[in-house]
Amino acid sequence: MYKIAVLGDRDSIYGFAALGLETFPVDTAEEGAKELRKLAERDYAVIYLTEALASQLSEELDRYRESLLPALIPIPGVHGNTGMGIQMVKKSVEQAVGSDIIFNEK
Repeated sequence: MYKIAVLGDRDSIYGFAALGLETFPVDTAEEGAKELRKLAERDYAVIYLTEALASQLSEELDRYRESLLPALIPIPGVHGNTGMGIQMVKKSVEQAVGSDIIFNEK
C-alpha cells in the first residue's frame, strides 16, 4: 500500500501528523535532498514538500519529474505562499498539452 509523506521545516509540517500523514522534518537542503531520495525509493506515492525546500531542491525535483511515482507536490510553509506550487503545475500542464492553457484575465 502506498503512503503519503510531508517534508520540510518542522514548523510548517507538524500539523500534518494530526491528519495521519508521515512527517519528515529537515533543517537544510542537503538533509532534504537525502530524505527525498529515501522516500522516493520506498512506498510513498505522494510527497508534499514546502515551497521553501522545493526551491532549494530544483535539480532533485527534476530527477523525479518524468517518473510516475512519487508525485511531488509543493505546499506553502509558515512563511507564506511563494507561488512555486502553481508554477510547477503550470509547467507540467504545458509539458503534457504542449501549450499554456492557463490565462490570466484582468
